[in-house]
Amino acid sequence: MTAGAPGLDPRDMVGSPAQRGGPTVKRIVVGTQLRRLREASGITREAAGYAIRASDAKISRLELGRVGFKERDVADLLTLYGVQESADRRPFLELVRQANTPGWWQEYGDVLPGWFETYLGLEQAASMLRTHEAQFVPGLLQTEDYARAVVRLGLPGTSDDEIQRRAHLRLQRQAVLTQDEAPSIWAVLDETALRRPLGSRAVMAAQLRHLLELSELPSVTIQVLLHESGHAAVGGPFTLLRFAEPDLPDIVYVEQLTSALYLDKRQDVDRYTAVMTRLCVEAESPARTNALLHDFRRDV
Repeated sequence: MTAGAPGLDPRDMVGSPAQRGGPTVKRIVVGTQLRRLREASGITREAAGYAIRASDAKISRLELGRVGFKERDVADLLTLYGVQESADRRPFLELVRQANTPGWWQEYGDVLPGWFETYLGLEQAASMLRTHEAQFVPGLLQTEDYARAVVRLGLPGTSDDEIQRRAHLRLQRQAVLTQDEAPSIWAVLDETALRRPLGSRAVMAAQLRHLLELSELPSVTIQVLLHESGHAAVGGPFTLLRFAEPDLPDIVYVEQLTSALYLDKRQDVDRYTAVMTRLCVEAESPARTNALLHDFRRDV
C-alpha cells in the first residue's frame, strides 16, 4: 500500500484499461492518481509546484492530463507524497513513460489541429461513443470520397495532397470499428446530413450504402432524426464519450470552427446525456432508419 495515500496503490494500474489505452488516456490517469496522492497527503497545489520548481497552474494541468510529464518531476512528486517504495514507484513511472509516447496520429501533425489531438486519443480509448450530427455524417462513419468532399467544403483552397491526408486520417480512425472489443457507436443523424449533396451523386450513394453496411456491425447503431420531429439539439453537434477506465469520467466533446470544448463536469454531462436520450427517443428506430437509408439512396 502506498504510504500517505490510504486505499490507493499505483500497482493497480498495471493491466488496467489505461495500460491498453493511448497516451491521452494514460496522461489523464496519471494526473488523476497524482491528484489523489496529493490530496491524501494534505499538500496544496502551490506546495507541490514549489517542490518541482513550477507554478500551481502547472500542477493543475498535470493533474488534468493536459500536458506531458517529465519523469523527474513525477518522481519528485511521488517522494513528496510519501510514495517511497520501489515496488510502488516503478509501475507509476512506467505508466508515465507510456503516457509520453506519441500516438499513431502524430504522423499527421502537419494537418492535425492541436485541439483535436486530445479528442483522437479519447476516441481511440472510449468504450462507448454517442454522437449527434446535424450537418454531416460523423467522421467515424464517412467513406474516403465523402471525407474528401467534407474537407474541401470546410477548407476551400486546400491542396489536393492535404485533402487526401486529412481524409486518410479519418479512415485511420475508423480502425476502432472492427478491432477486438470495438467500442459501441450510437449515432443520431439529422435528415439534413443525409440529404445534403456532397461530392457527386455517386459519392452520396456510396456513403449511404456504407452507413447501411456499418449498421450491420453489432457495435454500431444508427438512427435518423427526421425534419418533422421538430427537435434540435441545443448547441449543435456533440459527442458523449464513456470509458472502461474507472479513473476517466464521461466527457462531452463539442467541436467549434477553430477549437473544441471538453466538458466533464457532472452537470454538463448530465445535460448533454438528457439531450441525447431525447434525440434517441424522437429519432426513427434503427430498423426504420435502414429503410430510410435505402429510400435516400434511391433518391440520390
